[in-house]
Amino acid sequence: MKIHFLGVGEACDPERFNTSLLILSGSKKHYILLDCGFTTPHRYFADCSDPEQLDALWISHFHGDHFFGIPLLLLRFWEMGRSKPLLLVGSDGLQEKVEMALDLAYLSLGRKLCYPLQYLPVAEVASFEAAGFFWQTAPMDHSQPCLAVRVTSEGNSLLYSGDGQPTEAVADLARGCDLVVCEAYSVFGQTPGHGSVAECLALARQAGCTKLALVHVNRLERERAASEIRKLSWPG
Repeated sequence: MKIHFLGVGEACDPERFNTSLLILSGSKKHYILLDCGFTTPHRYFADCSDPEQLDALWISHFHGDHFFGIPLLLLRFWEMGRSKPLLLVGSDGLQEKVEMALDLAYLSLGRKLCYPLQYLPVAEVASFEAAGFFWQTAPMDHSQPCLAVRVTSEGNSLLYSGDGQPTEAVADLARGCDLVVCEAYSVFGQTPGHGSVAECLALARQAGCTKLALVHVNRLERERAASEIRKLSWPG
């Protein structure tokens, strides 16, 4: 499994693209995209000129920095002549939210697309196979419903938190993962509905995970507390 961090920033970060991960499975070469915020499509197409490459798109929740890039992504695929179906995966309301965003951004684009959109709404706790991966979900504690997802391919697993504070269900889901990618909006203390660096480190230790990537760190706190983050992440 290969992971390309297209962005690691929060919604208002002028220096970091919105958090988004492009995942490539092993020998079968399936590509999935985890979240698609305002800035994601430009970053995606900077590296990809093949409109057929992407197999599936996961949306953790419906805040703009996680799904408002969908209209541009689909528009560019249409402009490039994509014909292959695209699978969209997320919580209940996925199709309604995506279609609403499409109509607000480019009225009637959804009806012009020359490739099918396939929707797979999933429950808070679910396990399923799709697009060459085995997927498992668990709820995060966020200001709106948000799902963490674990994706597994050929024995390798990654957990992506989306936004929020990890729940016990997410801690269980993270056990044995090769990599945990976790939202750490604050360094110390708590921000309601968000995780912290300390909480993410605790989650990784509880799950027995040796590799942790911190994303979505508040831009102001990242500047103020860079040295503290390094001390927490690499003690000694």
